[in-house]
Amino acid sequence: MTSFFATVPVDPDGPQGQQWLRDELAKPEYEAARPTWFDRLATTVYEWLGSLEVGGNGGPPGSGLLIILVIVAAVVVLAFLIFGLPRINRRSRVTGTLFGDDDARTAASIRKAGEDAARTGDYATAIAEMFRSIARGLAERSVLTTTPGTTAHDFAQRAGRAFADQAIALDAAAIAFDAVRYQGGEGSPEQYEAVAALELALRSAKPALTAVGS
Repeated sequence: MTSFFATVPVDPDGPQGQQWLRDELAKPEYEAARPTWFDRLATTVYEWLGSLEVGGNGGPPGSGLLIILVIVAAVVVLAFLIFGLPRINRRSRVTGTLFGDDDARTAASIRKAGEDAARTGDYATAIAEMFRSIARGLAERSVLTTTPGTTAHDFAQRAGRAFADQAIALDAAAIAFDAVRYQGGEGSPEQYEAVAALELALRSAKPALTAVGS
């Protein structure tokens, strides 16, 4: 194979030599080796950090390090302002007594138990479980908490202050809960559907105020 240098004159003139050089550098292998904008930016930042000195010794000085930390903190604050707090693990793990019963289940687990009971026609259990799911769900969202002494009526009143547009439905749900839980009531499909609809609405509703406490 004839090499590149064997095919050109030994002594080209100036313009011709310059054109050959431009043609050679325009080849893909030279273009691929050219530094990108990111390479140039990284080099600039690295050289700037390297230019910082402490008493003649290389390395970032106290003031330079402070500037860097301030810049990083500003970026983090700006990210929080734009994107908000991370949504990871926002729902806390809540356990403990729930309307007189020890209950370590999540709101989702209690809700499923209520739905299962409703499918079998056990509306007393379904209503009680769905009301418990409402209370546990609001506790998981840190909207309301319950204590061993919290009654259904007390919970409904406090939840009604946080969700004023659902205050009447909450009061009705508390009455239905007390009826099936303490008064031997059997409940009805209509009562269950009302409590289930309330649970669904409150699951994503935004409280007007934070009512954490007993």
